[in-house]
Amino acid sequence: MTYHSKIVEAGKAIAPFAQTWDGIEPENVARMRLQNRFHTGLDIARYTAKIMRADMAAYDADPANYTQSLGCWHGFIGQQKMISIKKHFGTTKGRYLYLSGWMVAALRSEFGPLPDQSMHEKTSVSDLIEELYTFLKQADARELGMLFRDLDEAKKAGDAVNTHRLLHKIDEFETHVVPIIADIDAGFGNAEATYLLAKKFIEAGACCIQIENQVSDEKQCGHQDGKVTVPHEDFLAKIRAVRYAFMELGVDDGVIVARTDSLGAGLTKQIAYTREAGDLGDQYNSFLDCEEVDATSLGHGDVLIARDGKLMRPKRLPSNLYQFRTGTGEDRCVLDCITSLQNGADLLWIETEKPHIGQIGGMVSRIREVIPNAKLVYNNSPSFNWTLNFRQQVYDAMVEAGKDVSAYDRSKLMSVDYDGTELGIEADERIRTFQRDAAAQAGIFHHLITLPTYHTAALSTDNLAKRYFGEEGMLGYVKQVQREEIRQGIACVKHQNMSGSDIGDDHKEYFAGEAALKAGGIHNTMNQFAA
Repeated sequence: MTYHSKIVEAGKAIAPFAQTWDGIEPENVARMRLQNRFHTGLDIARYTAKIMRADMAAYDADPANYTQSLGCWHGFIGQQKMISIKKHFGTTKGRYLYLSGWMVAALRSEFGPLPDQSMHEKTSVSDLIEELYTFLKQADARELGMLFRDLDEAKKAGDAVNTHRLLHKIDEFETHVVPIIADIDAGFGNAEATYLLAKKFIEAGACCIQIENQVSDEKQCGHQDGKVTVPHEDFLAKIRAVRYAFMELGVDDGVIVARTDSLGAGLTKQIAYTREAGDLGDQYNSFLDCEEVDATSLGHGDVLIARDGKLMRPKRLPSNLYQFRTGTGEDRCVLDCITSLQNGADLLWIETEKPHIGQIGGMVSRIREVIPNAKLVYNNSPSFNWTLNFRQQVYDAMVEAGKDVSAYDRSKLMSVDYDGTELGIEADERIRTFQRDAAAQAGIFHHLITLPTYHTAALSTDNLAKRYFGEEGMLGYVKQVQREEIRQGIACVKHQNMSGSDIGDDHKEYFAGEAALKAGGIHNTMNQFAA
């Protein structure tokens, strides 16, 4: 619907009450409606689910159409990311938000900083989803508000060409609201608890929920030790719980990402129930580290399972956890992924210990033998030392190719001395093309970085503190922050505008007309940044 059509629509709504609704202008109503396109989180979830499904289909047609996101821990961070994307690339297409449970635990819990072990308040995640979309909607209102002001100026000046151009920009306006992949950890409890929390996520706007196969009350960060997985039937119950939540709320095309931590998880809390040889429970149990026993070697309290007519004793730890056989991680990952896709999941997440296309692609190839269109969400994790990993990969490739590596010490590949070398340059090029190459060779539909804005906040604050509290004083802020904001066109240099001051002034004028007391007058110091 065009801008003019919106005005006509608003006029029709006002007309029956024209005598009593004095001062309610159709154009102002139309503007406010355009600035508030999404009224509820469910509106957002339904809108973004369709975007994500279309993107998945586009990737299936051509792996060059992979998507990306950065993890955001505050609404402002997500807002600035999407404003930046629109500024630099002209569109938000293919760029999402990622909400990391790790960052919620570390930065948003009332308990203070916590490790990634599902100890934070479970609704703090859905609260952050709502906050992120509140800030993105405000970004829409701000940008449209500036277009409306420019339109008024063009009309006032009688500039028909500019008026036409601005009307076209308003009619073709692209929202900052994009899909979010939201981390529900292991569901924060049983399947019912997962369902209830998933509903909170969806009602806040999430079209995509990521859930992992760890034990909820033993959950660990995917890049730490001590991970414990659950039998498949337990995990599938939670996948179904999330699907029911989507369906109940009318987001029929909601997306579920099934994450497996089996590659790095060597433990299980329970032995799977099995009805017959070869069923899903039996396949899970087949990976247990067992020893054959007979009646004479049984110990008090031993737990036994029967396998192929033999009595087997699974290795049980003092923690009451059972141990998997060493070297079974990839096989368990492949089974996890196939089973999840066959039972309601849409996308996969394999948590790996290193960014290695061959390793990821090898598992995906095995999965695709059963599910040809299987595709991944992949964590380009800051827990990886990317420089070291890729320099090691290049070093090993050079050795395999018979090249002279005498100039390099493999144990010291992080050295700055290697930055400008053939090895360092090749490693950086592989990092640069990693996402594109992994999308083509390893079935990765979506690349994300879980914790980037955690690290950028720390780095930028460190740099500012070092300069401001050192010899540079105020110049440390002006030179490194404000001057760069101005020269790079960072919208936040006009922080009053970014906070919504101009939106408020527009509303004051709608409500009070000439009597409005506005903040954006000639004495507002933000005018110093108009040049």
